[in-house]
Amino acid sequence: MPQYFRCDYPGDCMLKISTHVSIPASEIGISAIRAQGAGGQNVNKVSSAVHLRFDIGASSLPAFYKERLLKLNDRRISKEGVIIIKAQRYRTLEKNREEALERLQALVRGVAVTPRKRRPTQPTRTSRERRLNDKTRRGRDKLLRRKLTREE
Repeated sequence: MPQYFRCDYPGDCMLKISTHVSIPASEIGISAIRAQGAGGQNVNKVSSAVHLRFDIGASSLPAFYKERLLKLNDRRISKEGVIIIKAQRYRTLEKNREEALERLQALVRGVAVTPRKRRPTQPTRTSRERRLNDKTRRGRDKLLRRKLTREE
C-alpha cells in the first residue's frame, strides 16, 4: 500500500487524516480507467488513470467532518454525497492512485480547519478624513482637465 495508508496488520489499512481520524481502505473505492489524451501505442490497452469514489454518508468519519464535506460547494462532490476524484497526471497507475489519495486526504483535512470568525470593524477617523481629502483633490484635478468656456 502507498505511504498514505497506515497498516497495523495486513488487511486493516487506513488513510490517515489527522492523529485521531482515519478512513479505512475498505471505504475508498479505487478503479483503473483509461486516461484521456494522446498516448501512443498503448493508449487503448493500458488503464493508467484512477477513479476514486468515497461515500461521505456511509463513511466512518465523525459527524462534524461529514456535515462540513456535504456543505462544501465542490464539483468533485456529487448530489448523493459521493466524492469522485479522477487522477491521470502520471503515466503509472500507482502514482495516479497515490495522487488521488493525496487529494482525498487534502479535501478532508481542509474541512477540519475552522475559519476564523470575522470581527466587523469601522474605519478610523483619520482614514475617513484622508479618504474625503483624496476625493476632493481628485475632483479638483478633474475640474482642471475640463475645457475652458467663455463664461468661466
